[in-house]
Amino acid sequence: MSRRSVLARASLLLSCTVGISISAMAQDSGTTLLRPIEVQGEQPAGSSGLFDEQGYVAKSGRAGGKTDAALIETPQSVSVITQDEMEAQGAETLNAALRYTAGVAGENYGADTRGYGLQIRGFNVSDEIFYVDGLHLKGTGFASFLPLETYGAEAIELVRGPASVLYGQNSPGGLINYSSKRPTSQPFGEVGVSIGSFDRYEAQFDLGGPLSDDGVVSYRLAGLGRKGDTHVDFVDDDRVYFAPAVTWAPDDETNFTVFGKYQKDSTGWGIQFLPASGTVLPNDNGEIPNDRFVGEPGFDRYDLTIASIGYELEHQLNETWAFRQNVRYSYLKNVQDGVFGAGLNDTDGDGDVSDESEFLRYADEGRSRLSSFAVDNQAEAVFDTGALGHKMLFGLDYQYTHFSDWGTYADVSPIDIFDPDYGTPLPPLDVYTDATTTQHQVGLYVNDQIKLDRFVLNAGLRHDWAQTETLERIGSTRTDKSDNAFSGRLGLVYLADNGLAPYASYSTSFMPVLDDPSFEPETGRQYEVGIKYQPPGYNSFVTLSAFDLTKENAVRYQGNTPTQTGEVRSRGIEIEGVASLAGGWDIKLAYAYVNAEIMDDTEGTGGNTPYGVPQNRASLWAKYTLQGGALEGLGLGAGVRYIGSSYGDDANSFKVPSVTLVDLAANYTYENYEFQLNVSNLFDKRYVASCFSESAGCFFGEGRKIVGTVKYRW
Repeated sequence: MSRRSVLARASLLLSCTVGISISAMAQDSGTTLLRPIEVQGEQPAGSSGLFDEQGYVAKSGRAGGKTDAALIETPQSVSVITQDEMEAQGAETLNAALRYTAGVAGENYGADTRGYGLQIRGFNVSDEIFYVDGLHLKGTGFASFLPLETYGAEAIELVRGPASVLYGQNSPGGLINYSSKRPTSQPFGEVGVSIGSFDRYEAQFDLGGPLSDDGVVSYRLAGLGRKGDTHVDFVDDDRVYFAPAVTWAPDDETNFTVFGKYQKDSTGWGIQFLPASGTVLPNDNGEIPNDRFVGEPGFDRYDLTIASIGYELEHQLNETWAFRQNVRYSYLKNVQDGVFGAGLNDTDGDGDVSDESEFLRYADEGRSRLSSFAVDNQAEAVFDTGALGHKMLFGLDYQYTHFSDWGTYADVSPIDIFDPDYGTPLPPLDVYTDATTTQHQVGLYVNDQIKLDRFVLNAGLRHDWAQTETLERIGSTRTDKSDNAFSGRLGLVYLADNGLAPYASYSTSFMPVLDDPSFEPETGRQYEVGIKYQPPGYNSFVTLSAFDLTKENAVRYQGNTPTQTGEVRSRGIEIEGVASLAGGWDIKLAYAYVNAEIMDDTEGTGGNTPYGVPQNRASLWAKYTLQGGALEGLGLGAGVRYIGSSYGDDANSFKVPSVTLVDLAANYTYENYEFQLNVSNLFDKRYVASCFSESAGCFFGEGRKIVGTVKYRW
């Protein structure tokens, strides 16, 4: 599709959908009138007000500009998934929290307990896009921080497109920022228990408020414990999570918050590498069940321990200057064992599968440790030069990452995938990697937000230096590599009186590849145009965007094997609308059209669509809470998610069918108690989330899941 076609489609959608600011309708003598709805009330208990949010709607955030910027003034598509939205939908993982967000997929690998399977604007991403409180959290080649507990999040921010101008190394698809729960000035408490499908039991607590009589010191303490299984046979999903935070605010000019996190997961491989035959393609033996486990129950674990401690310091020096410093040390330890699928058996070697039930397998075990230190120093100046108002941000950041990966491998006996018999003894495993990687990264950046009457211009420039050292003990090989690059962003927004804000921007990205130091850094560039709508008097927000995004030196994964394929281009349009209205309605709708294409023919796939990228995704979530009467406090919610068909490999040799999923929610608040029920995939649809190859690269989506929760708040 040409750029002109994409923009034409965007224009058509805009003309049809600007009215979805989701306003209330009133009937008067047969005439439909638009009546503004004023939303009143304070921030909910447990909210720090960092995002100026009311219900599902946030009007400000920090990820798009590293300042307290209004979203409507940011020349890039940004979404904020609030705590209220996550709670209403029962989103227990980061992946699930993204289900109703335009242009992003969180479950391309199904319910992967590792947190992988993320995709933004057609690009598969993992921990290179994951930030916590504005600081990058990189993983190792084997493990990452992605499964960080959503119960500890105040909000999830999504910035679409390149964001390297402020954050340095980043995927061109965008970034996700996990904003931790912060101490509050008002005392509150919450305890809860949950029981759900797959023998799932969980207890939670969230406490906060002032620690001193004068309110100078306040605290927050959130945590949970979970014991349970998953939709895949024999796979556990146990967790302990603990997150304390303390704020010292001696005056209006100074705020110092210390954050700590500890999480220990004892789980297994919720992701199963299955063949296309029997999942999305016919098999003489029928359909493979979506809970099929192809490993060995006695050799299956993904045990993850992550911990971090850091602080945020903010001090207003005078009317012009403010200084901020974010610091964090992070630690990760991972132990993983598993037996995985390698494809249906081709006994005669002619490329045709002679037995569509005998499934080849291999065993793999890995051990990882990671230590990371990150600091981001920011100086912000707010001043005027004549008719121009400036908000300038100067920054210097540094990140040190050191990790080691050790892995072994061996082929093991095949299994009948339709009638598995477990318990086969494993052979000795051979070491295939024993590597240590160290990276130092320094970034220097400047950004200026310039206001002139109704125009807002954002201009930023950054330079990164990265030094990567890798020691592979097998063969005693050492690789040293230095990378540096400029990145930038230029964007313009016009703020109209009626709440409309058309914008245009150009941005670039830069990302060294840690998995293989011989690879060139990935780079990206994006052109984006769009319009945002924040109607006066309505607690709602709509964004329509069209983008043209190109990734150079793209690294693609066929399972765990990376290859650098050259150039991939993604063009598309997105629309997202969200509203929380005083009449009791909370609504969110999203649609994304993505036309992705492999531009380089190195692998013989030039002109094809990358695997796992559907052209169309759409979703609608709505919840109504009764505002009066005998059932006041009763809320009923429902959501529909459509995931279009996608190709199952880069050769485009087969397709993964589309699917429509339905979710339900109900809650009832009575005095200090809240009772909640969430059902995802209501009709228990058997579906494949995505494939990357025909032999053993298909992943089932999660079946029906029911969770009931009781909370007591004070």
